[in-house]
Amino acid sequence: HERCGARRSAHGYLRGGQGVLHLRGLPGHGGRRLEHRGGGLGERLQHIASGQYLAVARGRAQPGRRSRCFSYRGRWALGGTIIGSARCQAFRTREGRLKAACNLVQRGITNLCVIGGDGSLTGANLFRKEWSGLLEELAKNGHIEKEAVQRYAYLNVVGMVGSIDNDFCGTDMTIGTDSALHRIIEVVDAIMTTAQSHQRTFVLEVMGRHCGYLALVSALACGADWVFLPESPPEEGWEEQMCVKLSENRARKKRLNIIIVAEGAIDTQNKPITSEKIKELVVTQLGYDTRVTILGHVQRGGTPSAFDRILASRMGVEAVIALLEATPDTPACVVSLSGNHAVRLPLMECVQMTQDVQKAMDERRFQDAVRLRGKSFAGNLNTYKRLAIKLPDDQIPKTNCNVAVINVGAPAAGMNAAVRSAVRVGIADGHRMLAIYDGFDGFAKGQDCLELGVSDVILNVAIFSALPGKCLEEIAMQMRMHCINALLIIGGFEAYLGLLELSAAREKHEEFCVPMVMVPATVSNNVPGSDFSIGADTALNTITDTCDRIKQSASGTKRRVFIIETMGGYCGYLANMGGLAAGADAAYIFEEPFDIRDLQSNVEHLTEKMKTTIQRGLVLRNESCSENYTTDFIYQLYSEEGKGVFDCRKNVLGHMQQGGAPSPFDRNFGTKISARAMEWITAKLKEARGRGKKFTTDDSVCVLGISKRNVIFQPVAELKKETDFEHRIPKEQWWLKLRPLMKILAKYKASYDVSDSGQLEHVQPWSV
Repeated sequence: HERCGARRSAHGYLRGGQGVLHLRGLPGHGGRRLEHRGGGLGERLQHIASGQYLAVARGRAQPGRRSRCFSYRGRWALGGTIIGSARCQAFRTREGRLKAACNLVQRGITNLCVIGGDGSLTGANLFRKEWSGLLEELAKNGHIEKEAVQRYAYLNVVGMVGSIDNDFCGTDMTIGTDSALHRIIEVVDAIMTTAQSHQRTFVLEVMGRHCGYLALVSALACGADWVFLPESPPEEGWEEQMCVKLSENRARKKRLNIIIVAEGAIDTQNKPITSEKIKELVVTQLGYDTRVTILGHVQRGGTPSAFDRILASRMGVEAVIALLEATPDTPACVVSLSGNHAVRLPLMECVQMTQDVQKAMDERRFQDAVRLRGKSFAGNLNTYKRLAIKLPDDQIPKTNCNVAVINVGAPAAGMNAAVRSAVRVGIADGHRMLAIYDGFDGFAKGQDCLELGVSDVILNVAIFSALPGKCLEEIAMQMRMHCINALLIIGGFEAYLGLLELSAAREKHEEFCVPMVMVPATVSNNVPGSDFSIGADTALNTITDTCDRIKQSASGTKRRVFIIETMGGYCGYLANMGGLAAGADAAYIFEEPFDIRDLQSNVEHLTEKMKTTIQRGLVLRNESCSENYTTDFIYQLYSEEGKGVFDCRKNVLGHMQQGGAPSPFDRNFGTKISARAMEWITAKLKEARGRGKKFTTDDSVCVLGISKRNVIFQPVAELKKETDFEHRIPKEQWWLKLRPLMKILAKYKASYDVSDSGQLEHVQPWSV
């Protein structure tokens, strides 16, 4: 789609060649990404600066303001809406929409990108349906020329969902949700220290209106004792059940209780459940020191997370491409996220399903409400129930199976959440859960192999990267001594190699003929078989936060370029995605070879940039991107070539990328994927019951990961051909397709290859 002023798109026309960005209540990154993508295609872009149709309906001068290429630069770290937001009652009337159509025609605008919730998107679709009639009426009244009716005959509409509530059906995540989760988890972590010190119970009320997503995921991420959701209200007699649960947790020497309440929480009779009511109940029935904390609008502010910045980038690109490919017969669509896949869905199908959720709750069809929320919501709810509900010991079926959990490789934020989830699900399934300390090295030496209880978590994750190859006999002996029937390995590429070695040793050691599954956990995100790894999101947020601070320093000194080195081995995930999230000017990675000419081109680009109002530069470098073009070499080259124009500094982030509190994404991902791994182990052990417990097939040794839209188990034997063992990376990596996007946003000339069909899909309700 490289074009310079051409009005023909791949599958249609951009009538008038102009588009308009309409922003409604979300972080400003979707707007920035859409602008630079549109600008890269040679199309004029304007934005409506007063929010929801208000400026259009009132005919202010603002909506025709031309968007400049650098007008959004430097705003990566800002939340909220850069161009403002408002609700417009006038647009709800035909007279208001008539005036809006007149204003758009006068400015030659026939392409509308609406960023907002279901109300904004519904209004946009109605506007599109009435467009022809509105133009005819305007021509009849003499407000526009008759030829304008033909020239601007069609209005193309595409939507991006921006809402912290994540209440829009058809997408797994809306722009802004992850940032809101960051605010909530930050508060929960801070509250836990005081709650534990004083043995208090805290009732936290989070936002979300009639959607319980924020409450549910927060409860899952922090291990809350109880959660109240509008889609899944507690059963009759919940008051007694909750008090019993809280007292049982205190009896297990837990010094605090956390209860999370969605602001729209109701009971089975659709009566509100308030935070104050819950507090009074706990104080009256249990006598616990209880406090209520209402988070309020703090959840809407703050710095956008790395996930939201990247999501907005991808959705903005897809929105512009959807407009370019639109024809007069193309229905209005909304760009959404399904798993790790950007999709286009019919706007009104999504709006209708969103409205059906509220209708189902009003009619007390709560199971239908959960089903309509989608696969992601239902999966989170099922996982929380599995972890939160503890059956009495006499009701737990005993399998007489021992399942061992082992961490292998460098630390990754979220490992403890994964272990906790696996242990709880395993015990609930009747297994005896064992913790192996210090990786394969500790396993071979016969170090502590301790049984874990429901409240236990491995506090010291493995820091040993030794592979089992040289000590297979010792490990086999330990597995025989402890009667281990299944093995859950949590780790990075070392864990992957270890799993391969254990699988290959089955012929010599029958002790390894047990179900074995690996859960990827590494900041490098380089494990074959999974698009994401536990810990990578936390590392990405660390890089993004650091880059924000460094850019602030660069802004103060002016004309300064920073060279930042990230971790990842030969995998450029952190450098590339960190550059995309932080707004870097370049990112050097091993997967895309570069030479001195590329370095010189980047220096020239930064030289030109210093002539603009943004007089700073940010360059990321993967630690193993080149043997010769080291961080010091690039720093010296930039310093010499930029002499007199800009100066240069370097910063090696190092092991700070492996530390810090896990992000909500990593906690949630680690919790869910480990629970799924234990369910797989339980199913395998049940299959073998009564016919021996010896597993020799390839499908009994798997890597569990996310691939596009699905969570799948892939036999490790099949993944060998997809692995570059020399450089410890997969041969194909999904994020490389986003590489041109970062270059386009940095104002380089680049083409964006759309590998997917871009066809409109349909919303499918998920079966609970």
